[in-house]
Amino acid sequence: MYVHYAPPSSGVIVFLFGENFACLCIGFDYICVSVLGMDSQKEALQRIITTLANKNEELHNFMETLSHTLAGVQVNSPQAVSDLEEEFDMLFTVLVEMKESMINTIKQEGAKKTQELQHQLTQSGSALESAVELLEFANNALDIKDEDEFTKAAKQIKDRVTMAPAFRLTMKPKATDNMNHLMADFNQERQLLQNLKFLPVPRAPEIEVGDCLVLDNTVSIAWKMPVEDSKIDHYILEYRKTDHEGLPRIKDERCWEVVDNIKTTEYSMSGLKFDSKFMNFRVRACNKAAAGEYSDPVTLETRAFNFGFDSSSSHLNLKVEDRSVEWDPQGGKGLESKVKGKENKGRSGTPSPKRTSTTRSPAIRGGRDRFTGESYTVLGDTSMDCGQHYWEVKALKDCKSYSVGVSYRNLGKFDQLGKTNTTWCIHINNWLQVSFAAKHNNKAKNLDGTVPDRIGVFCDLDSGQLSFYNAETKQLIHTFKAKFSQPVVPAFMVWCGGLSLSTGMQVPSAVKSFQKTENGLGGSNSSLNSMAQ
Repeated sequence: MYVHYAPPSSGVIVFLFGENFACLCIGFDYICVSVLGMDSQKEALQRIITTLANKNEELHNFMETLSHTLAGVQVNSPQAVSDLEEEFDMLFTVLVEMKESMINTIKQEGAKKTQELQHQLTQSGSALESAVELLEFANNALDIKDEDEFTKAAKQIKDRVTMAPAFRLTMKPKATDNMNHLMADFNQERQLLQNLKFLPVPRAPEIEVGDCLVLDNTVSIAWKMPVEDSKIDHYILEYRKTDHEGLPRIKDERCWEVVDNIKTTEYSMSGLKFDSKFMNFRVRACNKAAAGEYSDPVTLETRAFNFGFDSSSSHLNLKVEDRSVEWDPQGGKGLESKVKGKENKGRSGTPSPKRTSTTRSPAIRGGRDRFTGESYTVLGDTSMDCGQHYWEVKALKDCKSYSVGVSYRNLGKFDQLGKTNTTWCIHINNWLQVSFAAKHNNKAKNLDGTVPDRIGVFCDLDSGQLSFYNAETKQLIHTFKAKFSQPVVPAFMVWCGGLSLSTGMQVPSAVKSFQKTENGLGGSNSSLNSMAQ
């Protein structure tokens, strides 16, 4: 910004903002003066509006995230308290049960010792009574004067002493009063309880966006831990498809899908169908105890060409579904009469006033007549204006005749693929005489080699190329060169058989590499190159 001061007496200060605007300050009043014209101002204002709209959407999404997080805290916090109380209640229950069990053990031990000592005491009492009586009898025997009586008493005393309980008892207690073997020392356990903590939760991983790769319908995700954590057992990767760029939206129409038990810090998902513009990814680390926080989510672009068959204008002898078309000889029987001749051939269309990559509508042909006669044709339901697009087609078993290519949208209802200047295709005929040819403007070029099981179609509208590949080997079959002056749609012809369609595919890297090489060498030499009108 530049500031220009007018003479002090004028009271005017001019602020110059770059080259586009000037602001005049007259006292406290400000007047904006345009240096450029109205159109330039509108363009600049439109950019500002776009920026503000994007920021508003970003803030709205952020507020939804905050509200969702706040609601989660309000739910999860009481739940965490409840879970903790439950854990302590379980701990208290275990302590009470252990206390009762150990007290019962002490009581049983005391009762056992009491019984044994009481029994010994009773036996000892009986033995003592018997010994006292015998002692008294022996003392009285000393006073006997008659020798025979004395001898008899002495023998009796001797016999009684031999059998006396006092001499047969063990003079050692069967139990002691020591209960030390049932003492408990819970110092270690007390220390463990005093050291009780919440579970050691792993920190959130960090997705390394620079190492993530989207190629050939395969997504490779790489991440790292902010600090080394040897206790991590595995990772959980979650992903979902979305058509919104930027941070994931809380109220997205698709749910998160989960890949569990990943042992490394990278993961690849192959064979994906890219039927959304973007994919969101997030990852969390898990140890043996708990799962950690999610990483900051990332959004990767997964744009690809998606379309289906337009059943609204297909030939009545074709049974059309979204991803397949089959010949049906009974289809529309009695609903249309056989008409000879051709009409609408070579009809020109109006170029699209604004070029976009693809345009999809329920009925590309705008409600016009179906293909009829011998034009067993069905078009794709999405047109292409610019860019590079790729799809694959597979013929069903025993398909007699079919064509694969592109066409302008104004193709007449009797027109056949490859026989007009607005259609380009390769044609396979397995009926009577086998033929494999590239066709355009009623001219055909026979192609060498065998017909592949799957045919890849690569349409590059920016460079004016339509190429066909062996979908398995990525070997080039044929290339048309044409300056497409109108949007084109995928086009198909089927007779006595069927085709299956694969879309949502990126242009394979092998095809891109081959096309780059071919363009560098001047392109493919084709006898059917054209300047399409």
